[in-house]
Amino acid sequence: MSEKLEIYNLKSELIKIQDRKKFYKEIKEEYKKTGKITKKVKTIRLLLMNSKGKIVLQKRNSTKEENPNLYDKTIGGHVEEEDSYELTLIKECSEELGFPVSVLKEQDFSRAIKKTDLRIIGIFKEMDYDDKFMSERIIKGTKKKIIQPVMCTFYVGYYNGPIQFIDGESSGIQLYTLDELKQEMKTNPNKFTNDIKVMIKKYSKYLKPINNK
Repeated sequence: MSEKLEIYNLKSELIKIQDRKKFYKEIKEEYKKTGKITKKVKTIRLLLMNSKGKIVLQKRNSTKEENPNLYDKTIGGHVEEEDSYELTLIKECSEELGFPVSVLKEQDFSRAIKKTDLRIIGIFKEMDYDDKFMSERIIKGTKKKIIQPVMCTFYVGYYNGPIQFIDGESSGIQLYTLDELKQEMKTNPNKFTNDIKVMIKKYSKYLKPINNK
């Protein structure tokens, strides 16, 4: 079954519904010709931690056409036609990571991460929404980049159970404390996608261990 996406102009106005593959073919051709992209889609991005504050990054598979072999946010995904951002996050975690999640408002989130068995369910909250996020990606086998505007909701959350990337898009995971990750990004910046560099810089205040006191 083809994946249908809602396509928006740069003013965030809905202009059409389109098959995902056709959309990406169009924007890549547009970027090649003009150096910019004038359409965007809805996406989600997640930074996942365990209760000790270790951040889970995925290593993108070597077969990926963009950013192969680079460490990236825990998961990202496209919002399909008529789906919400929250539903997309729940689906992506189930399909890619293999565990159930609950997305809560701040007050319930703060209580739930201390009162819930995080070995069996992930507890998440929204950090931010950016309808002008610029996702910069390196094209496989080249030094060329593509910069794609997207409408993105960013999430953070905790989970202590086993993680297994199911769909084969990842070749492994790496866990870092925030300080370890910042240092590794300084020492080996070429190991990481631009997306995760931007997210760590912008959302560091959310990335901390659970205080159970």
